[in-house]
Amino acid sequence: MLDNLHQLRCCGCGAQIEGSTARPDFRCLACGDLFEVEYPGWNKPQGTDRPNAGALKWLWRERRTSTEAIDRSGVWRFRELLPILDNFENAVTLFEGNTPLYHLPRAAKSLGMDQLFAKHQGMNPTGSFKDTGMTAALSVARERGFKWVACASTGNTSAAMAAYAARAGLNSLVLIPQGKIAWGKLAQAMDYGSVTCQLKTDFDGCVKVLNSIVRQEPIYLLNSVNPYRLEGQKTPAFEIAEAMDWNLPDHLIVPGGNLANSSALGKGMREMKQLGLIARVPKISVIQAEGANPLARSFAKDDGKTLEAVEAKTRATAIRIGNPASWRKSAQVIHETGGWCIDVTEAEIAIAKAEIGAEGLGCEPASAVTLAGLKKLRASGKVGATESVVLLLTGHTLKDADYTIDYHRGTLLEESESRGLEAEINGMRRNAHEVAATPEAVLAVLKDVEL
Repeated sequence: MLDNLHQLRCCGCGAQIEGSTARPDFRCLACGDLFEVEYPGWNKPQGTDRPNAGALKWLWRERRTSTEAIDRSGVWRFRELLPILDNFENAVTLFEGNTPLYHLPRAAKSLGMDQLFAKHQGMNPTGSFKDTGMTAALSVARERGFKWVACASTGNTSAAMAAYAARAGLNSLVLIPQGKIAWGKLAQAMDYGSVTCQLKTDFDGCVKVLNSIVRQEPIYLLNSVNPYRLEGQKTPAFEIAEAMDWNLPDHLIVPGGNLANSSALGKGMREMKQLGLIARVPKISVIQAEGANPLARSFAKDDGKTLEAVEAKTRATAIRIGNPASWRKSAQVIHETGGWCIDVTEAEIAIAKAEIGAEGLGCEPASAVTLAGLKKLRASGKVGATESVVLLLTGHTLKDADYTIDYHRGTLLEESESRGLEAEINGMRRNAHEVAATPEAVLAVLKDVEL
């Protein structure tokens, strides 16, 4: 590994170690906290390891037209900002990244805004943002000679890991909470050949079992505690900056599950500013589901200083996590950028998902917390009408098709959940009508639909 270019720094006590010496569970030996990758040479304005901002922008743009596999990756296209491999030929890629940034005209109009965009990470090869992190961390595993990789997952991580492991010729193990995963995601892990074990516990219980396993056997852990995962997951920040001509939005809004994504994007923004690629960073806000909201509760209680685990309950399975590993990193990003952490209800998530679908995009339920959260931030005056906002959509709509079908059939929400929001819910339920098999019956339905 390029330990002369990078090292791991503990986010708790500040201890610095070589990447190859990290414990199997990636916890600091001194204090038990998580690590992040840092590049000491970047702190020296005249350092030989410090990249040139102008040259990088030109190089990254030129690579968009390259036919080389590593250049076609939206992660490794930015490899100068993640020098974590001895040889970039060891990079395992499925041409992840380079995902679209869409304008959301309907939602913007409804909110009285002009500049509302969605960075759709669901357009990655396995349908979620996890691909950007997995290409980085699994490439490290491959270069270090591991034969087995493993993760605990609520769905998207397992799909990404299984696909990249298969591509690299490695064996993979997935631990999932029984009955608490969208079947579309589980099907992916099985299809890509991963050994899948459903445990009679929740996600946090799966993590405990996995941590024990990797301490006993030479199996490389690929959950988001792995700092190399976050190196890949920071690259959408580069893509957003590039797409907006290196002028960042005022706000970036991110779903909050295990909280590594907001941590990674904040790290990417911080590094771009440090290197002179951008002049400022956006406010980064994290939105959680009301039934899986430990960080939102923490901010409400003591501004994110402490966290109490909760028993996670939400239909947005990708963020059904009650004891997020990266909460300190995420809280730091929120504080550094002046953002917020709030929660939204199941009904608010469902409505927001339908509204994103009406834009012709679609996303998994967990992604929709971003729009639901923006609506609350806008109503409270925390986001102004003239400010620009990017929502991070983390997963594809087909990740959890049953959720969408149940919403439009009117069977998703309990009466107690939808009380007071009936008009909004019914206003978006225009896609599930059972009618007689006659032209007249179909035309009668159209008369009631306002486009």
